[in-house]
Amino acid sequence: MEGIKIPLWQLLSLSSLFAYVVSASLLGLTRRIRSVAQPWVTRRVLSDTSRILWIQKWHHGYLDNFFSLLSCVVSVPFYTGFIPLLFWSGHSKLGRQTTLLIAFCDYIGNSIKDAVSAPRPGCPPVRRVTATEDEKENAMEYGLPSSHALNTVCLSGFLLYYVMKSGHTMDDITLFTGLSFVFLLVFLVGIGRIYLGMHSFIDVVVGITIGLVILASWTVFCEHIDDFVIYGQNEVPTPSFDYHTAFNGVAFGIVSGIQQTYALFHSDDVPRIFSPKLSLPLFLGRILVGIPTILVVKFCSKALAKWLLPIICNTLGVPIRSSGYVPALKESDSSDNKPENKQNGFLHRVVSLLPHKNYDVDTGIRFLQYAGLAWSAVDLVPHLFSLLSL
Repeated sequence: MEGIKIPLWQLLSLSSLFAYVVSASLLGLTRRIRSVAQPWVTRRVLSDTSRILWIQKWHHGYLDNFFSLLSCVVSVPFYTGFIPLLFWSGHSKLGRQTTLLIAFCDYIGNSIKDAVSAPRPGCPPVRRVTATEDEKENAMEYGLPSSHALNTVCLSGFLLYYVMKSGHTMDDITLFTGLSFVFLLVFLVGIGRIYLGMHSFIDVVVGITIGLVILASWTVFCEHIDDFVIYGQNEVPTPSFDYHTAFNGVAFGIVSGIQQTYALFHSDDVPRIFSPKLSLPLFLGRILVGIPTILVVKFCSKALAKWLLPIICNTLGVPIRSSGYVPALKESDSSDNKPENKQNGFLHRVVSLLPHKNYDVDTGIRFLQYAGLAWSAVDLVPHLFSLLSL
């Protein structure tokens, strides 16, 4: 029997990840990085204050609304509506690769934020505009790098790259127009983050730089990752961990759903939007059916996880708490909320090897609700389209 061949890129990726996790744990790399980077970045943030105030001298209500709206381009609500449209419009490959790219960007960006733990511009004197609840949560994160700048570079750049590589003829004028649009969008998002008082210049510059590095790397490895999908601690708590937990759930839901339904709904032979088999009215019908469905699945997944995960954890003897989703577990640091673990089975012995602390059950709930949302977008909803002849 011929042995199983593992691609070199998978071996290198897993080996590098394992080496980093071990070295970070044994050598305290996060603390070492923070001790060097945090003071330097903090000085740059302070020195940027005067330039931020100069930009904010031009503040106006229209500019507040414009830049606040522009910030939503790479927000969770935007991804919730945008990524399913890629799958439902027949561009499943683009949807798969975009989902994993943004999940990777989100994880890298928020990991660096918590590793460096650098502050945002001081407010006051800087005026901070938080028009939405998402922006209020974003303001609780650390500053460097700007996730909005990083994600905008990767999302807009990869969409342009996909169009260029999809076989469509593109003349110089069209290419220049596309590049100009990407450059303008990144510039406006970057300036907008400074204007809104959410980031300093150094945050935006580092975010764009990291985004360019990730985008260049992703264009090399995205086909290998797509083939794999088809076949086969910080100083104080911030929402960063919540965000990449949610997008990891999305990535898991997309991958698991695609592997089950690739041949039926996501191959390169499915109808594309504006083709005879998928007209604009038909696509709008898909939106009217699909968006409510994935929101219902997200709600049900969250409700089921809130009920089921505490039961499983208590059965296994895992001490848990809740930072918000399960009110009864909010004060789980007390001994009254610790599960009684009188059994001595194999699973309980395994659990006893875990660090002795209370685990936040909201992490699992958040992961499962977004995994359910993503799975429904690529598995359940396409089945509904088939049943409704959409």
